[in-house]
Amino acid sequence: MSRAPVGSTSPLTSFRLIRRPTPTSLHATTNAAVAMPDDRRPHPSLEVVGDSFLSAFNTIDRPYHPYRIIGWNCHVETIFAAFFRSRPAVRFHRQCLRTKDDGAVALDWVAGDDRLLTESSPVLILLPGLTGGSDDTYVRHMLVRARNNGWRVVVFNSRGCGGSPVTTPQFYSASFLEDLCEVVAHVATRYPNANLYAVGWSLGANILVRYLGQESHSCPLSGAVSLCNPFNLVIADEDFRKGFNIVYDKALASSLCKIFKKHALLFEEMGGEYNIQLAANAKSVREFDEGLTRVSFGFKSVDEYYSNSSSSDSIKHVRTPLLCIQAANDPIAPSRGIPRKEIQENPNCLLIVTPKGGHLGWVAGAEAPRGAPWTDPLVMDFLQHLEKTGSGTSESCSKSDSAMQNAESLHGVEV
Repeated sequence: MSRAPVGSTSPLTSFRLIRRPTPTSLHATTNAAVAMPDDRRPHPSLEVVGDSFLSAFNTIDRPYHPYRIIGWNCHVETIFAAFFRSRPAVRFHRQCLRTKDDGAVALDWVAGDDRLLTESSPVLILLPGLTGGSDDTYVRHMLVRARNNGWRVVVFNSRGCGGSPVTTPQFYSASFLEDLCEVVAHVATRYPNANLYAVGWSLGANILVRYLGQESHSCPLSGAVSLCNPFNLVIADEDFRKGFNIVYDKALASSLCKIFKKHALLFEEMGGEYNIQLAANAKSVREFDEGLTRVSFGFKSVDEYYSNSSSSDSIKHVRTPLLCIQAANDPIAPSRGIPRKEIQENPNCLLIVTPKGGHLGWVAGAEAPRGAPWTDPLVMDFLQHLEKTGSGTSESCSKSDSAMQNAESLHGVEV
């Protein structure tokens, strides 16, 4: 457990605010032009790339102090957060959606919100990490914080995750954006008078950033946040198979196999390059992707799948306000894979890197050790700023047209 952090940079001892050329995007022009008071500049313990939206944050001038005992090691912090972080109680109302290809996903809404919130209340879509869902502690904490600020929140449970049904011989992947497109379209149609936002973690963050890049100027979202994004899946895969990271690899592979075995009968007649036995008994995520994922989505090899599914290539196309938060010692989303140059050159993007945090950990701040991650207040500051100033709506005002076209093929079943 004392192994040196994988893929991390040397400890950050000085604040680096990497500025970009004068922004040309409507999203960022106003924010970049705002002069930052000296007492609101990012604390030296943080690495910050870009200067758009800095005026949004109320606590960015405070030091990042990892929780004693837990925060000294990335693996200790990652494991502690996964097993010992509190899980807020939330009552959900589930909506199962049939997609264009006859698949299904599950949307978990907070029960009773339609009675308590207005039709124009901002909507936040949450995308958990690989095999994650509505029960994940980091998802619940973000949900509760947003809900307490008057936001309508929905958790997007991908195929097979969080108890979401699997109705076709296909799961989801880092390369598959169609389900997210249809979910955003559905939400936009359901609440046409509300601004839409999204937060993604880990693989969910990678999918979200790829979606932002794909939709670019026509993206229906008014803002987004990416947390613990692996960005470059080739680099992440390299580090995932080293040292202590093998423990995470086996754990995630086991979770994938459990989901697969619940629906194995759907895959019984699959021929061609499918290796069902390998997928069912995979000892690593790479083996699962070799036996099932890369074949399902038309890739010749796992390496081709990872290379073509990395969100680092999408940053340059993002036209929606995007906050990226990473930990320098993240063992699963290596710091060397962060597309700093692309983020610096895009006035719609802001990157904050903490010196510690592990993967989905960030055991620091007022609620440490068992409460909400250190990142949650910053995420909420950013989203509230966009909603109040309208910074993210200049290019998303046409969301109803494109969203409704996608939503026509989506059918909902309330559970």
